[in-house]
Amino acid sequence: MADVKAIAESLVNLTIKEVTELVTIMKDEYGIEPAAAAVAVAAGPAGGGGDDAPAEKTEFDVVMTSAGGEKLKVVKEVKTLLGLGLKEAKELVDSAPCNIKEGASKSEAESMKATLEGVGASIELK
Repeated sequence: MADVKAIAESLVNLTIKEVTELVTIMKDEYGIEPAAAAVAVAAGPAGGGGDDAPAEKTEFDVVMTSAGGEKLKVVKEVKTLLGLGLKEAKELVDSAPCNIKEGASKSEAESMKATLEGVGASIELK
């Protein structure tokens, strides 16, 4: 069990560049696609054959407009939600207004919004 915990620690402390490299390796060498892409593909085209009804939006961008007064709590939540290192999370929060996550599913975007607003950040879904 200690080995699994060490692996988890390693994953949590990866930089954005390292996460991107890991995703590429998992995709190219093992055929494992990221979950967000699988959800988007599984959703497919909406409805039967009528083009009259507008399609419901399935992907959202989570945008932080302000970190608020409890910036440290926001940095910790961003770190946890995105699996970033502390430095990367702080840089992201410091750059507000900014996109926190692009192409998130509706439930994931709403969950992130609720979590981040719960610690004082101002969030918009686009």
